[in-house]
Amino acid sequence: MRISPDMTFDVIIIGAGVVGLAIGQKLARRDRKLAVLEKHDSFGQETSSRNSEVIHAGIYYPGDFLKSRLCVEGNRLLYSWCREHNVPHAGMGKLIVATTEEEASSLEAIRSTAEQNGVPGLELLGKKQLLSIEPEVSALAALLSPTTGIIDSHRLMQSLLLAAEDEGALMSCRAKVTAIRFDGAGYELEINNGKYRIKAKTVINSAGLHADQIAALAGIDIDARGYRLKPCKGNYFSASPAPRLRRLVYPVPMKNNVGLGIHATLDLTGRVRFGPDSRYLDKEEILCLTNSQNGNGLPRESALNLYKVDEGHKEAFGNAIRKYLPGFDTAALHPDMSGIRPKVQGPGDPVMDFIIREEESYGYPGFINLIGIESPGLTACLAIARHIEDNFIKDGK
Repeated sequence: MRISPDMTFDVIIIGAGVVGLAIGQKLARRDRKLAVLEKHDSFGQETSSRNSEVIHAGIYYPGDFLKSRLCVEGNRLLYSWCREHNVPHAGMGKLIVATTEEEASSLEAIRSTAEQNGVPGLELLGKKQLLSIEPEVSALAALLSPTTGIIDSHRLMQSLLLAAEDEGALMSCRAKVTAIRFDGAGYELEINNGKYRIKAKTVINSAGLHADQIAALAGIDIDARGYRLKPCKGNYFSASPAPRLRRLVYPVPMKNNVGLGIHATLDLTGRVRFGPDSRYLDKEEILCLTNSQNGNGLPRESALNLYKVDEGHKEAFGNAIRKYLPGFDTAALHPDMSGIRPKVQGPGDPVMDFIIREEESYGYPGFINLIGIESPGLTACLAIARHIEDNFIKDGK
């Protein structure tokens, strides 16, 4: 069954990234008409496919944040989902390494916060212990997180979509939402500048990098509500020849968790990749990103330029990597990929939480916004879906 003009749904999810698909599989059932709308040719074409593919443990965030609770819960749910649905993954663990006395003194505080969040199995290691398990890594101390791992994000998204479709959910690609109107009882969504319209009682905005613009289409003042995104780009370089690592290796995180620093990750084939760095997009780049959502005739190549990896960053990467891999040769680095995070936290701001809100008190009942779902969104996706169902799906439909 395909989506056709003037169809009415119980639930429409805007955005088929990993979070939108997780919500889709959680809410899909035979007596509920549910559709997932995606503007691209396929699912997961933006943030969900341009990241480290790490299953995070929930270490870094304040205990009262949704990020903390949903990451810890999502970690358990994700490993279970992978086992049940044959999604490739590996629970190899991660090291947070301290290369100065100041960083070493911060590891205990990081562990304390993480344990309060419910992260299990953390262990502080001295220099000799670290060398015994990762001989190429040099640091004064390290924090070992055994529940951190890696995952094939494409296979995860594929499994979520299949599970949703098995329960009758519909997926529509090349379906860009260009207007949203609320009539007091439900929402009419205009697709592709009026090519067709569909209706829904409940709309879930899981549009990632464009979630603020979707909220604005519904009539929400995104500046007054604190929803305007500050997109932040991160570059990745792969290494060949690569250091021999058995675990992920992270530096102590940047101030206010703007980023987790240039870390070493492994994929499921054993390839080593470094990144990301962290740079907020400038006004021209944000306009380019926004226009790519609004369909203002932006050439495709202009949007793709946002994702080019500047080889000029290679030296800075090499210097950062040598802090914990002192024998590393910058010449081994090769541009890999980049991703853009949908951050609500701007330059110099304190760390900020996920925004997951139903907008009834602002005159939009049944409109659920997910804003700023950056890392650890992939890890938390199944827990976010459960949170949506438990807190915002009220009438059984």
